[in-house]
Amino acid sequence: MKNNKLNFIFWGTPDVASETLEILKGNGYMPSLIITAPDKPQGRKMIITPPAVKVWAIKNNIPYLQPEELKKEMEVILKASLQADFSIVVAYGKIIPENIINLPRLGFINIHYSLLPKYRGASPVESAILNGDKETGITIQKIEYKMDTGHVMAKEKVKIGNEEKAPDLRKRLIKIGGELLVKILPDFIDEKIKLFPQNESEATYCKKINKEDGLVNLATESPNVLYNKFRAYAIWPRTFFFENGKRIIITDAVLENRQFKILKIIPENGKETSYTK
Repeated sequence: MKNNKLNFIFWGTPDVASETLEILKGNGYMPSLIITAPDKPQGRKMIITPPAVKVWAIKNNIPYLQPEELKKEMEVILKASLQADFSIVVAYGKIIPENIINLPRLGFINIHYSLLPKYRGASPVESAILNGDKETGITIQKIEYKMDTGHVMAKEKVKIGNEEKAPDLRKRLIKIGGELLVKILPDFIDEKIKLFPQNESEATYCKKINKEDGLVNLATESPNVLYNKFRAYAIWPRTFFFENGKRIIITDAVLENRQFKILKIIPENGKETSYTK
């Protein structure tokens, strides 16, 4: 089947998804419809901001939907899914109903940023760093209704640098995942790809990250734990502690001579400065 004759839907929301779309586009795969999250207020001024995937859709003249709840536009989504050969999901952010998953001729596929069944859930990149893992990877799975339990289509291992932060690791994984997806799509489309079940006895899970997760205890947590938190939460929620009742954000730190050394901070309501304590 030629790329330009494919009819597929892309489900995704943040940068990780728009960057994957760009890789697909570069290899001749363009979705017929994009489904993404609604615009949301962001930043201190809470300015209404479109998700990265919507921006990409507009730029590339691809029709898109932004349902608050999938039920509200279910008729349109059901019709589109029924006509589609398959759907690709990358960080969409909502649970897709089982009746929709079963509609496309070839089903739904997903890029997950861990070596499934390890780190099923919302924060696989951060979790790998938090736990001090030396490697992680990409899994492309055939989606089932249960979270990240689908049969595996392809995997690729990736080493984690000792000083690598989550944004840098994620950037590498996005590229590797997009390229792996493009590599297997021809066999998937021709129904020649082999599927392998996940080993449920090896399954682990990771939760959605909250702002409070960035709080560290400099007195009781080990240097390795502190440094892994700093690396995992480098962009959000960032690591922070309280001093004299004020929140102090750690913006730069190293693990030196087995000690967690803070280099720079942002004091509450202040500007970035060197940490001298």
